[in-house]
Amino acid sequence: MFSSDSQAVDALAQAGIDLKNEISKVIVGQDQVVKGVLISLFSNGHSLLVGVPGLAKTLLVSTIADVLDLDFKRIQFTPDLMPSDILGAEVLDKDRNFKFNRGPIFSNIILADEINRTPPKTQAALLEAMQERTVTIAGDKHSLPSPFFVLATQNPIEQEGTYPLPEAQLDRFMFNIPLGYPSYNEEILVVKRTTSEQNVVLRSIVNSDQIKYFQGLIKRIPIADNVLEYAVGLATKTRPKTPNATDFVNQYISWGAGPRASQFLVLGAKCHAALNGKNTRQI
Repeated sequence: MFSSDSQAVDALAQAGIDLKNEISKVIVGQDQVVKGVLISLFSNGHSLLVGVPGLAKTLLVSTIADVLDLDFKRIQFTPDLMPSDILGAEVLDKDRNFKFNRGPIFSNIILADEINRTPPKTQAALLEAMQERTVTIAGDKHSLPSPFFVLATQNPIEQEGTYPLPEAQLDRFMFNIPLGYPSYNEEILVVKRTTSEQNVVLRSIVNSDQIKYFQGLIKRIPIADNVLEYAVGLATKTRPKTPNATDFVNQYISWGAGPRASQFLVLGAKCHAALNGKNTRQI
């Protein structure tokens, strides 16, 4: 696709700029949020967007799906949602043979809207999909489309009708991205856009093959040993009762970051550098 990795990094940086420009046609501000989601996408990770109602979390995810040439499904998480509503189920067809009907999870981008509104039993349906990119039904393993991302939203102020996310599921998200209120000037622009007639047409910037290529590129980007050791050191220092733990950690923390944290730190750093236009000789 490209003659060299250096040229590919330049293409990735340009794609990042084009994606941000296209997303800004709909989303006002939230530059750091958009940046975090794009880093997780190109690093083959998942993101959890946390913010109070009205901050366009769902609109942001659907807009990102529009500018990527990928299949997109939205799952509204509710207390009565069952695992089969997400994964699919085997049904008996007219010939009395069992046939697997695929659920909405068989898509490139999954919007898990208000993910904490469904019980842990249903939340756990995402665990295998998020880590292994597969779904096991009745003993048969089904591969999910590639690339595959889960972009989940969560309202932090709701207490009734919500269920805390299991630690095993939180660990599978690369980023926990907080969304804040827009500034005064940004909110004026938001209100102006949403209270007048608009017809915004978004164009697709990258397709699935390009995304998979860029994901492989991120892994090929070299990283110095001292930077790698720094990332691992950050993660290990959060683990109480270990040689690297500080007195503060031993006193106030029960469980520290797992190995996924080290992996995400390194992948995120490499992707961040690439999106900022640093070629492979500079990283």
